[in-house]
Amino acid sequence: MAAVPQMLPLELIDKCIGSRLWVIMKSEKEFTGTLVGFDDFVNMVLEDVTEFTKTPTGFTTTKLSQILLNGNNIVMMVPGGEGPTAA
Repeated sequence: MAAVPQMLPLELIDKCIGSRLWVIMKSEKEFTGTLVGFDDFVNMVLEDVTEFTKTPTGFTTTKLSQILLNGNNIVMMVPGGEGPTAA
C-alpha cells in the first residue's frame, strides 16, 4: 500500500489561495469568499465575501468586497465550500 503524503495545515491553506473557501466562526457567523492570503496565526483575508449570520428563522446574508478574519475565532474551513445555503 502506498504511503499517504504528509501535509501540514498551513501547507493545505496555502494551496487554497485564489480558491473559494467556506469559513465557520466560533460566533453565529460563517463566511464564503476567495482566499487572498493568511499568516502563521491563520488570520486570513477573503475577497468577494458573503457573510452568513444565523438567526432563529435561518440565515441572513451580507455581501462584502473584502474582510480580515481573526484566526483565533475560526472553527473550521471548507475548501471549495459554498456556505450553509448550498445544503
